[in-house]
Amino acid sequence: MNANQDLIKLYSQRILALAAAIPRTDPLENPDASVRKRSPLCGSTVSVDVNVTDGQISDYGQDVKACALGQAAASVVGANIIGCTLAQARQARDELRAMLKDNGPVPAAPFDALETLLPARDYKNRHASIMLALDATVEAFEQAENSVCA
Repeated sequence: MNANQDLIKLYSQRILALAAAIPRTDPLENPDASVRKRSPLCGSTVSVDVNVTDGQISDYGQDVKACALGQAAASVVGANIIGCTLAQARQARDELRAMLKDNGPVPAAPFDALETLLPARDYKNRHASIMLALDATVEAFEQAENSVCA
């Protein structure tokens, strides 16, 4: 396969559709925690606001300045994160990382739409951008939980 065919495979219609329809892009007025993550390799950034109620994400906002792959990942996260516990967010993050880096299985529901990003396994330079939304979400959730316990 030549380089152009590889890029066409990588940037599938499904990835581009997800990237064009990122949900929950408004910042929260009074978030319990906010985290900004940046990929040093490509400069992609994702900022996440969370509100946590009774151990679950009750509201979520994100600002995504990333490549189409990072945007697609953020789209799946934003569409499915409400109601998740910290354990579920960590599991999704860890499963996505394993899918990309260790040829692991697709993340479990409700994050199974991250399967769309399977072609990115072969593009290690894109992994950090794909991980931004879940990395930021887990860190924000941890901060919110720690502030409640403090």
